[in-house]
Amino acid sequence: MPSASHLPSAPRVRSVVDGLPAYVAGRSAQTALTAALASNESHFPPLPSVTSLMETETSRIHRYPDMASADLREAIAAHVGVSADEVAVGPGSSGVLQQILSAVCDPGHEVIFAWRSFEAYPILAAVAGAEPVRVPLLPDEQHDLDAMAAAVTDETRVVLLCSPNNPTGVPLDAERTEDFLSRVPSHALVVIDEAYVEFQDEAGAVDALELYRRYPNVCVLRTFSKAYGLAGLRVGYAIARAPLAEGLRRTAIPFGVNRMAQTAAAASLAAHDEMRARTAEVRAERTRMIAALRGAGWTVPESQANFVWLRCGDETREAILSALADADILARGYRDDGVRITLADRGTNDRVLAVLAERGRFGSQ
Repeated sequence: MPSASHLPSAPRVRSVVDGLPAYVAGRSAQTALTAALASNESHFPPLPSVTSLMETETSRIHRYPDMASADLREAIAAHVGVSADEVAVGPGSSGVLQQILSAVCDPGHEVIFAWRSFEAYPILAAVAGAEPVRVPLLPDEQHDLDAMAAAVTDETRVVLLCSPNNPTGVPLDAERTEDFLSRVPSHALVVIDEAYVEFQDEAGAVDALELYRRYPNVCVLRTFSKAYGLAGLRVGYAIARAPLAEGLRRTAIPFGVNRMAQTAAAASLAAHDEMRARTAEVRAERTRMIAALRGAGWTVPESQANFVWLRCGDETREAILSALADADILARGYRDDGVRITLADRGTNDRVLAVLAERGRFGSQ
């Protein structure tokens, strides 16, 4: 047997993989007393009418699911008013986004997105061989759509717009978005990522589906992980022109959406009243939390998601996270940017407010 020094070298990962930052997931609760508010999961379990249908699938999980997710795609199509040919599904909206980037990007192409925005964007772009292009947010936490339009080049293949944005919670401005789309060339696909759209107040909101119908280079990305409470099942979808949607289905992992996820997602779309009651409760708590935090001296943007955002420097960020952790509350910190706190039930939210009640103890924001 050859010595270790004479063994042939082992295969190496691509250089771009060596340089990838690790995706940082929110920490999970370790005890029953811990409030896990670091990940944007739903505080609620799956919708009651969905749970019983999920149970029927447990006796069938030895069988492969429908690889085409035909029934789920038909349900989504009926829900949003498109044809099933315009629907592609995948393991969460992140999985669908990976399908999008795989379908339209060659090495050297560019993917533009606001920053800070969803942490997976630069990772997925780099894995696809594309160049991530970060465009800083405006001081009011809005996407800088003028700067994003100016950043588009002949090599740009995808522009990602997250609305409401993660982690800031700020939605796209309808008028600015319309103007932006009029300036983006047709070779660039504009993906409007609406992972939190169900929590958004309707007044003045960007109607991404209406924009999709008018702009051939717009694609809408959504998920069942947030408002529908199916984060553990991993199912999301895209609405895209039929040729692109077919490309997304071709780049998907075979059987990537399991049969329980397909059943639960389709049933969730039918549970209109349960969903409206749930999101209304989240919106009410969001309004209360933002008002209380502002009253305590914090600068909080008008979030339209299921979380609130505290923009702050690293010293204040660490002080906030430490104080929350001392109270058995987990929140999500972002280096150089701030802290995101997911909304929960009223009692848990009151625990957060109790910790943050005195703004002055945390130093300069």
